[in-house]
Amino acid sequence: MLNSIAKYLRQLGPGFITGVSDDDPSGIATYSQAGAQFGTSMLWVAMFSFPLMAAVQEISARIGRVTGRGLAGNLRRHYPPWVLYAVVFLMAVSNIINIGADIGAMAAALELVVGRDRWHLFPVAIGAGSAAALILLPYGTYASLLKWLGISVFSYFGIALFVQVPWAQVGHDLFIPKLSFSDDYLTMLVAVLGTTISPYLFIWQSSVEVEEQRADPEEEPVRRAPEQARSQFIKIRVDTYSGMAISNLVMFFIILTTAVTLHAHGVTQIDSAEQAAKALEPIAGRFAFLLFATGIIGTGLLAVPSLAGSLGYAMGETFKWPTGLDHKPYQATRFYAVIAAATLIGTVLNFIGVDPIKALIISAIINGIVSVPLLWILLLIARNHDIMGKFVIPRGLRIAGWVTFAVMTLAALVTVWNLALAR
Repeated sequence: MLNSIAKYLRQLGPGFITGVSDDDPSGIATYSQAGAQFGTSMLWVAMFSFPLMAAVQEISARIGRVTGRGLAGNLRRHYPPWVLYAVVFLMAVSNIINIGADIGAMAAALELVVGRDRWHLFPVAIGAGSAAALILLPYGTYASLLKWLGISVFSYFGIALFVQVPWAQVGHDLFIPKLSFSDDYLTMLVAVLGTTISPYLFIWQSSVEVEEQRADPEEEPVRRAPEQARSQFIKIRVDTYSGMAISNLVMFFIILTTAVTLHAHGVTQIDSAEQAAKALEPIAGRFAFLLFATGIIGTGLLAVPSLAGSLGYAMGETFKWPTGLDHKPYQATRFYAVIAAATLIGTVLNFIGVDPIKALIISAIINGIVSVPLLWILLLIARNHDIMGKFVIPRGLRIAGWVTFAVMTLAALVTVWNLALAR
Protein backbone atom coordinates (compact mmCIF):
# COMPACT_ATOMS: atom_id res chain seq x y z
CA MET A 1 0.00 0.00 0.00
CA LEU A 2 2.72 2.46 1.00
CA ASN A 3 4.74 1.53 -2.09
CA SER A 4 1.72 2.23 -4.31
CA ILE A 5 1.20 5.62 -2.67
CA ALA A 6 4.90 6.47 -3.04
CA LYS A 7 4.83 5.44 -6.70
CA TYR A 8 1.74 7.59 -7.29
CA LEU A 9 3.31 10.63 -5.60
CA ARG A 10 6.45 10.25 -7.72
CA GLN A 11 4.28 10.52 -10.85
CA LEU A 12 2.96 13.92 -9.77
CA GLY A 13 4.79 16.74 -11.51
CA PRO A 14 3.86 19.42 -14.07
CA GLY A 15 0.17 18.43 -14.15
CA PHE A 16 -0.21 18.64 -10.38
CA ILE A 17 1.66 21.96 -10.21
CA THR A 18 -0.41 23.39 -13.08
CA GLY A 19 -3.66 22.24 -11.47
CA VAL A 20 -3.06 23.78 -8.07
CA SER A 21 -1.59 26.99 -9.53
CA ASP A 22 -4.83 27.40 -11.50
CA ASP A 23 -6.58 28.16 -8.19
CA ASP A 24 -4.77 31.48 -7.81
CA PRO A 25 -6.15 34.43 -5.78
CA SER A 26 -8.01 35.79 -8.81
CA GLY A 27 -9.64 32.39 -9.29
CA ILE A 28 -10.49 32.21 -5.59
CA ALA A 29 -12.15 35.64 -5.84
CA THR A 30 -14.19 34.49 -8.86
CA TYR A 31 -15.32 31.25 -7.19
CA SER A 32 -16.15 33.13 -3.98
CA GLN A 33 -18.34 35.58 -5.88
CA ALA A 34 -20.06 32.66 -7.66
CA GLY A 35 -20.93 31.05 -4.33
CA ALA A 36 -21.91 34.30 -2.63
CA GLN A 37 -24.10 35.51 -5.51
CA PHE A 38 -25.73 32.27 -6.67
CA GLY A 39 -25.36 29.87 -3.76
CA THR A 40 -24.99 26.19 -4.56
CA SER A 41 -26.59 26.56 -8.02
CA MET A 42 -23.10 27.09 -9.55
CA LEU A 43 -21.59 23.88 -8.16
CA TRP A 44 -22.26 21.94 -11.35
CA VAL A 45 -19.62 24.01 -13.16
CA ALA A 46 -16.85 22.31 -11.13
CA MET A 47 -17.88 18.88 -12.42
CA PHE A 48 -18.62 20.11 -15.95
CA SER A 49 -15.25 21.83 -16.39
CA PHE A 50 -13.11 18.94 -15.08
CA PRO A 51 -13.00 16.81 -18.28
CA LEU A 52 -12.47 19.95 -20.38
CA MET A 53 -9.52 21.12 -18.28
CA ALA A 54 -8.01 17.66 -18.05
CA ALA A 55 -8.23 17.07 -21.81
CA VAL A 56 -6.63 20.40 -22.72
CA GLN A 57 -3.80 20.01 -20.23
CA GLU A 58 -3.12 16.43 -21.31
CA ILE A 59 -2.91 17.59 -24.93
CA SER A 60 -0.50 20.37 -23.90
CA ALA A 61 1.62 17.89 -21.95
CA ARG A 62 1.72 15.41 -24.85
CA ILE A 63 2.93 18.12 -27.24
CA GLY A 64 5.83 18.93 -24.92
CA ARG A 65 6.78 15.28 -24.31
CA VAL A 66 6.48 14.16 -27.93
CA THR A 67 8.27 17.08 -29.62
CA GLY A 68 10.71 18.15 -26.91
CA ARG A 69 9.50 21.73 -27.40
CA GLY A 70 6.94 23.93 -25.69
CA LEU A 71 3.81 25.23 -27.35
CA ALA A 72 5.39 28.54 -28.39
CA GLY A 73 8.38 26.71 -29.88
CA ASN A 74 6.10 24.57 -32.02
CA LEU A 75 4.09 27.62 -33.02
CA ARG A 76 7.24 29.38 -34.19
CA ARG A 77 8.35 26.43 -36.33
CA HIS A 78 5.05 25.63 -38.01
CA TYR A 79 2.81 28.72 -38.14
CA PRO A 80 3.01 32.32 -39.46
CA PRO A 81 4.99 34.69 -37.17
CA TRP A 82 2.10 37.13 -36.75
CA VAL A 83 0.00 34.41 -35.08
CA LEU A 84 2.72 33.74 -32.53
CA TYR A 85 3.46 37.43 -31.89
CA ALA A 86 -0.23 38.25 -31.37
CA VAL A 87 -0.72 35.39 -28.90
CA VAL A 88 2.44 36.19 -26.93
CA PHE A 89 1.63 39.92 -26.77
CA LEU A 90 -1.90 39.35 -25.45
CA MET A 91 -0.63 36.73 -23.02
CA ALA A 92 2.03 39.15 -21.75
CA VAL A 93 -0.59 41.82 -21.01
CA SER A 94 -2.91 39.33 -19.31
CA ASN A 95 -0.18 37.58 -17.28
CA ILE A 96 1.37 40.79 -15.98
CA ILE A 97 -2.01 42.17 -14.89
CA ASN A 98 -2.78 38.81 -13.26
CA ILE A 99 0.59 38.79 -11.48
CA GLY A 100 -0.12 42.25 -10.07
CA ALA A 101 -3.58 41.29 -8.88
CA ASP A 102 -2.34 38.05 -7.30
CA ILE A 103 0.51 39.80 -5.49
CA GLY A 104 -1.94 42.40 -4.20
CA ALA A 105 -4.33 39.71 -2.99
CA MET A 106 -1.54 37.81 -1.21
CA ALA A 107 -0.32 41.01 0.46
CA ALA A 108 -3.84 41.83 1.66
CA ALA A 109 -4.36 38.27 2.95
CA LEU A 110 -1.01 38.40 4.76
CA GLU A 111 -2.07 41.63 6.45
CA LEU A 112 -5.27 39.95 7.60
CA VAL A 113 -3.37 36.96 9.01
CA VAL A 114 -0.60 38.87 10.84
CA GLY A 115 -2.90 41.70 11.86
CA ARG A 116 -0.44 44.43 10.90
CA ASP A 117 -0.38 47.05 8.19
CA ARG A 118 2.73 46.44 6.09
CA TRP A 119 1.23 47.22 2.68
CA HIS A 120 4.37 48.65 1.11
CA LEU A 121 6.55 45.83 2.39
CA PHE A 122 4.39 42.80 1.59
CA PRO A 123 3.96 43.18 -2.21
CA VAL A 124 7.67 43.90 -2.66
CA ALA A 125 8.69 40.93 -0.50
CA ILE A 126 6.26 38.58 -2.28
CA GLY A 127 7.28 39.73 -5.77
CA ALA A 128 11.00 39.63 -5.04
CA GLY A 129 10.77 36.24 -3.31
CA SER A 130 8.77 34.66 -6.14
CA ALA A 131 11.18 35.90 -8.82
CA ALA A 132 14.27 34.96 -6.80
CA ALA A 133 13.04 31.40 -6.21
CA LEU A 134 12.29 30.92 -9.91
CA ILE A 135 15.64 32.35 -11.03
CA LEU A 136 18.08 31.09 -8.39
CA LEU A 137 16.87 27.64 -7.36
CA PRO A 138 17.85 24.55 -9.42
CA TYR A 139 14.89 23.15 -11.33
CA GLY A 140 14.64 19.96 -9.23
CA THR A 141 14.61 21.92 -5.97
CA TYR A 142 12.13 24.44 -7.35
CA ALA A 143 9.77 21.73 -8.65
CA SER A 144 9.80 20.04 -5.22
CA LEU A 145 9.06 23.39 -3.55
CA LEU A 146 6.05 23.92 -5.81
CA LYS A 147 4.73 20.45 -4.97
CA TRP A 148 4.95 21.22 -1.24
CA LEU A 149 3.27 24.59 -1.76
CA GLY A 150 0.50 22.73 -3.55
CA ILE A 151 -0.54 21.25 -0.21
CA SER A 152 -1.91 24.70 0.70
CA VAL A 153 -4.96 24.16 -1.53
CA PHE A 154 -6.19 21.42 0.81
CA SER A 155 -7.02 24.15 3.35
CA TYR A 156 -10.19 24.79 1.35
CA PHE A 157 -11.36 21.23 1.91
CA GLY A 158 -10.98 21.70 5.66
CA ILE A 159 -13.21 24.78 5.79
CA ALA A 160 -16.24 22.59 5.04
CA LEU A 161 -15.71 20.97 8.46
CA PHE A 162 -16.50 24.29 10.18
CA VAL A 163 -19.80 25.03 8.46
CA GLN A 164 -23.15 23.28 8.21
CA VAL A 165 -23.60 21.89 4.70
CA PRO A 166 -27.02 20.90 3.27
CA TRP A 167 -25.62 17.89 1.42
CA ALA A 168 -28.96 16.88 -0.14
CA GLN A 169 -29.24 20.31 -1.78
CA VAL A 170 -25.59 20.15 -2.79
CA GLY A 171 -26.10 16.78 -4.50
CA HIS A 172 -29.15 18.06 -6.33
CA ASP A 173 -27.43 21.23 -7.61
CA LEU A 174 -24.28 19.31 -8.55
CA PHE A 175 -25.99 16.74 -10.77
CA ILE A 176 -29.10 18.68 -11.87
CA PRO A 177 -27.88 22.11 -13.03
CA LYS A 178 -30.11 25.06 -12.21
CA LEU A 179 -29.43 27.09 -15.33
CA SER A 180 -30.34 30.73 -15.83
CA PHE A 181 -29.99 32.98 -18.86
CA SER A 182 -29.84 36.21 -16.91
CA ASP A 183 -26.96 38.55 -17.71
CA ASP A 184 -25.49 38.17 -14.20
CA TYR A 185 -25.56 34.37 -14.32
CA LEU A 186 -24.03 34.15 -17.80
CA THR A 187 -21.36 36.71 -16.89
CA MET A 188 -20.38 34.69 -13.82
CA LEU A 189 -20.38 31.43 -15.76
CA VAL A 190 -18.05 32.94 -18.37
CA ALA A 191 -15.82 34.35 -15.61
CA VAL A 192 -15.50 30.94 -13.93
CA LEU A 193 -14.64 29.22 -17.22
CA GLY A 194 -12.23 32.00 -18.18
CA THR A 195 -10.27 31.81 -14.93
CA THR A 196 -10.27 27.99 -15.03
CA ILE A 197 -9.16 27.35 -18.63
CA SER A 198 -6.43 29.98 -19.06
CA PRO A 199 -3.93 30.28 -21.96
CA TYR A 200 -0.88 30.57 -19.71
CA LEU A 201 -1.61 27.07 -18.38
CA PHE A 202 -1.20 25.57 -21.87
CA ILE A 203 2.21 27.23 -22.31
CA TRP A 204 3.36 26.37 -18.78
CA GLN A 205 2.29 22.72 -18.97
CA SER A 206 3.96 21.98 -22.31
CA SER A 207 7.19 23.78 -21.38
CA VAL A 208 7.56 22.23 -17.93
CA GLU A 209 7.02 18.79 -19.44
CA VAL A 210 10.10 19.53 -21.56
CA GLU A 211 11.97 20.55 -18.38
CA GLU A 212 11.01 17.26 -16.70
CA GLN A 213 12.25 15.30 -19.70
CA ARG A 214 15.55 17.20 -19.77
CA ALA A 215 16.04 16.68 -16.04
CA ASP A 216 16.01 12.88 -16.45
CA PRO A 217 19.05 11.61 -18.41
CA GLU A 218 17.17 8.42 -19.28
CA GLU A 219 14.36 10.24 -21.08
CA GLU A 220 14.14 11.63 -24.62
CA PRO A 221 11.35 13.34 -26.57
CA VAL A 222 8.93 10.55 -27.46
CA ARG A 223 9.39 11.09 -31.21
CA ARG A 224 13.06 10.17 -30.77
CA ALA A 225 12.41 7.41 -28.23
CA PRO A 226 9.07 5.81 -29.18
CA GLU A 227 9.66 2.91 -26.78
CA GLN A 228 9.06 5.39 -23.93
CA ALA A 229 5.67 6.48 -25.26
CA ARG A 230 3.45 4.17 -23.21
CA SER A 231 5.10 4.88 -19.85
CA GLN A 232 5.30 8.64 -20.52
CA PHE A 233 1.66 8.92 -21.60
CA ILE A 234 0.47 6.96 -18.56
CA LYS A 235 2.52 9.23 -16.31
CA ILE A 236 1.11 12.33 -18.04
CA ARG A 237 -2.46 11.13 -17.62
CA VAL A 238 -2.07 10.27 -13.92
CA ASP A 239 -0.28 13.54 -13.21
CA THR A 240 -2.58 15.78 -15.25
CA TYR A 241 -5.86 14.28 -14.13
CA SER A 242 -4.75 14.37 -10.50
CA GLY A 243 -3.84 18.05 -10.78
CA MET A 244 -7.06 19.00 -12.55
CA ALA A 245 -9.17 16.94 -10.11
CA ILE A 246 -7.62 18.78 -7.16
CA SER A 247 -8.09 22.12 -8.93
CA ASN A 248 -11.78 21.42 -9.50
CA LEU A 249 -12.30 20.12 -5.98
CA VAL A 250 -10.86 23.38 -4.68
CA MET A 251 -13.28 25.28 -6.92
CA PHE A 252 -16.13 23.11 -5.63
CA PHE A 253 -15.30 23.69 -1.96
CA ILE A 254 -14.79 27.45 -2.35
CA ILE A 255 -18.17 27.83 -4.08
CA LEU A 256 -19.74 25.51 -1.48
CA THR A 257 -18.21 27.30 1.52
CA THR A 258 -19.17 30.79 0.36
CA ALA A 259 -22.64 29.56 -0.65
CA VAL A 260 -23.54 28.08 2.74
CA THR A 261 -22.00 30.96 4.69
CA LEU A 262 -22.00 34.26 2.80
CA HIS A 263 -24.95 33.64 0.46
CA ALA A 264 -26.99 32.07 3.24
CA HIS A 265 -26.42 35.19 5.39
CA GLY A 266 -27.26 37.68 2.66
CA VAL A 267 -23.68 38.56 1.62
CA THR A 268 -23.95 38.40 -2.18
CA GLN A 269 -21.17 40.70 -3.40
CA ILE A 270 -17.49 39.73 -3.09
CA ASP A 271 -14.91 41.75 -4.98
CA SER A 272 -11.71 39.98 -3.92
CA ALA A 273 -10.37 36.82 -2.31
CA GLU A 274 -9.29 38.64 0.85
CA GLN A 275 -12.75 40.22 1.17
CA ALA A 276 -14.23 36.72 1.06
CA ALA A 277 -11.88 35.62 3.85
CA LYS A 278 -12.79 38.64 5.96
CA ALA A 279 -16.52 38.15 5.44
CA LEU A 280 -16.18 34.47 6.36
CA GLU A 281 -14.74 35.07 9.84
CA PRO A 282 -17.85 36.33 11.71
CA ILE A 283 -19.97 33.58 10.14
CA ALA A 284 -17.73 30.48 10.15
CA GLY A 285 -15.20 31.40 12.83
CA ARG A 286 -11.57 32.41 13.16
CA PHE A 287 -10.06 29.08 12.13
CA ALA A 288 -12.09 28.91 8.90
CA PHE A 289 -10.98 32.46 8.15
CA LEU A 290 -7.32 31.54 8.72
CA LEU A 291 -7.60 28.48 6.46
CA PHE A 292 -9.12 30.58 3.70
CA ALA A 293 -6.55 33.38 4.00
CA THR A 294 -3.64 30.92 4.19
CA GLY A 295 -4.90 29.24 1.03
CA ILE A 296 -4.84 32.61 -0.78
CA ILE A 297 -1.17 33.09 0.13
CA GLY A 298 -0.16 29.52 -0.76
CA THR A 299 -1.92 29.41 -4.11
CA GLY A 300 -0.58 32.85 -4.97
CA LEU A 301 2.97 31.68 -4.34
CA LEU A 302 2.28 28.92 -6.86
CA ALA A 303 0.51 31.09 -9.42
CA VAL A 304 2.90 34.05 -9.68
CA PRO A 305 5.91 31.92 -10.75
CA SER A 306 3.68 30.00 -13.18
CA LEU A 307 2.42 33.23 -14.75
CA ALA A 308 5.89 34.78 -14.98
CA GLY A 309 7.51 31.49 -16.03
CA SER A 310 5.00 30.78 -18.80
CA LEU A 311 5.68 34.26 -20.23
CA GLY A 312 9.43 33.59 -20.05
CA TYR A 313 8.96 30.33 -21.96
CA ALA A 314 6.72 31.97 -24.55
CA MET A 315 9.14 34.84 -25.18
CA GLY A 316 12.22 32.61 -25.14
CA GLU A 317 10.80 30.09 -27.59
CA THR A 318 9.45 32.88 -29.80
CA PHE A 319 12.82 34.58 -30.22
CA LYS A 320 14.96 31.41 -30.00
CA TRP A 321 16.73 32.41 -26.77
CA PRO A 322 18.31 29.83 -24.48
CA THR A 323 15.25 28.94 -22.41
CA GLY A 324 14.49 26.79 -19.39
CA LEU A 325 14.59 26.63 -15.62
CA ASP A 326 17.34 24.02 -15.88
CA HIS A 327 19.70 26.79 -17.11
CA LYS A 328 21.79 28.92 -14.80
CA PRO A 329 20.90 32.65 -14.85
CA TYR A 330 24.02 33.51 -16.87
CA GLN A 331 23.13 30.79 -19.43
CA ALA A 332 19.62 32.13 -20.16
CA THR A 333 19.87 35.82 -19.28
CA ARG A 334 17.00 37.06 -21.45
CA PHE A 335 14.66 34.24 -20.38
CA TYR A 336 15.18 35.09 -16.71
CA ALA A 337 15.06 38.84 -17.45
CA VAL A 338 11.50 38.40 -18.81
CA ILE A 339 10.50 36.55 -15.62
CA ALA A 340 12.02 39.27 -13.42
CA ALA A 341 10.52 42.10 -15.48
CA ALA A 342 7.02 40.58 -15.52
CA THR A 343 7.12 40.11 -11.74
CA LEU A 344 8.50 43.63 -11.20
CA ILE A 345 5.86 45.29 -13.38
CA GLY A 346 3.13 43.25 -11.69
CA THR A 347 4.42 44.38 -8.29
CA VAL A 348 4.56 48.03 -9.39
CA LEU A 349 0.91 47.90 -10.51
CA ASN A 350 0.01 47.70 -6.82
CA PHE A 351 1.53 51.15 -6.19
CA ILE A 352 0.25 53.24 -9.11
CA GLY A 353 -3.46 53.24 -8.41
CA VAL A 354 -4.52 50.40 -10.69
CA ASP A 355 -7.90 49.09 -9.51
CA PRO A 356 -7.27 45.38 -8.77
CA ILE A 357 -10.87 44.41 -9.52
CA LYS A 358 -10.84 46.13 -12.91
CA ALA A 359 -7.43 44.57 -13.56
CA LEU A 360 -8.83 41.10 -12.93
CA ILE A 361 -11.80 41.79 -15.18
CA ILE A 362 -9.50 42.93 -17.99
CA SER A 363 -7.27 39.89 -17.47
CA ALA A 364 -10.24 37.51 -17.50
CA ILE A 365 -11.57 39.06 -20.72
CA ILE A 366 -8.19 38.77 -22.44
CA ASN A 367 -7.73 35.19 -21.19
CA GLY A 368 -11.16 34.18 -22.44
CA ILE A 369 -10.58 35.66 -25.89
CA VAL A 370 -6.95 34.48 -26.31
CA SER A 371 -7.85 30.93 -25.22
CA VAL A 372 -10.01 30.45 -28.33
CA PRO A 373 -7.35 30.81 -31.07
CA LEU A 374 -4.76 29.16 -28.83
CA LEU A 375 -7.02 26.13 -28.32
CA TRP A 376 -7.54 25.96 -32.10
CA ILE A 377 -3.78 25.99 -32.67
CA LEU A 378 -3.20 23.50 -29.84
CA LEU A 379 -5.58 21.02 -31.44
CA LEU A 380 -4.13 21.53 -34.92
CA ILE A 381 -0.61 20.85 -33.60
CA ALA A 382 -1.73 17.80 -31.64
CA ARG A 383 -3.24 16.12 -34.72
CA ASN A 384 -0.45 17.15 -37.15
CA HIS A 385 1.62 14.13 -38.22
CA ASP A 386 4.49 16.36 -39.37
CA ILE A 387 4.84 17.65 -35.79
CA MET A 388 3.70 14.71 -33.65
CA GLY A 389 4.69 11.83 -35.94
CA LYS A 390 2.66 8.74 -35.15
CA PHE A 391 1.85 10.12 -31.69
CA VAL A 392 -1.02 12.39 -32.69
CA ILE A 393 -3.66 12.54 -29.97
CA PRO A 394 -6.26 9.73 -29.92
CA ARG A 395 -9.86 10.27 -31.01
CA GLY A 396 -11.36 10.55 -27.51
CA LEU A 397 -8.91 13.25 -26.51
CA ARG A 398 -9.45 15.05 -29.81
CA ILE A 399 -13.24 15.10 -29.30
CA ALA A 400 -12.85 16.41 -25.74
CA GLY A 401 -10.49 19.10 -27.02
CA TRP A 402 -12.94 20.31 -29.68
CA VAL A 403 -15.80 20.34 -27.17
CA THR A 404 -13.62 22.56 -24.96
CA PHE A 405 -12.92 24.80 -27.94
CA ALA A 406 -16.67 25.12 -28.66
CA VAL A 407 -17.46 25.94 -25.02
CA MET A 408 -14.71 28.58 -24.78
CA THR A 409 -15.74 30.08 -28.15
CA LEU A 410 -19.29 30.46 -26.87
CA ALA A 411 -17.96 31.98 -23.64
CA ALA A 412 -15.85 34.47 -25.62
CA LEU A 413 -18.85 35.44 -27.77
CA VAL A 414 -20.93 36.04 -24.64
CA THR A 415 -18.12 38.22 -23.26
CA VAL A 416 -17.93 40.29 -26.45
CA TRP A 417 -21.73 40.59 -26.54
CA ASN A 418 -21.85 41.83 -22.93
CA LEU A 419 -19.11 44.35 -23.63
CA ALA A 420 -20.98 45.64 -26.67
CA LEU A 421 -24.19 46.02 -24.64
CA ALA A 422 -22.29 47.80 -21.84
CA ARG A 423 -21.18 50.46 -24.32
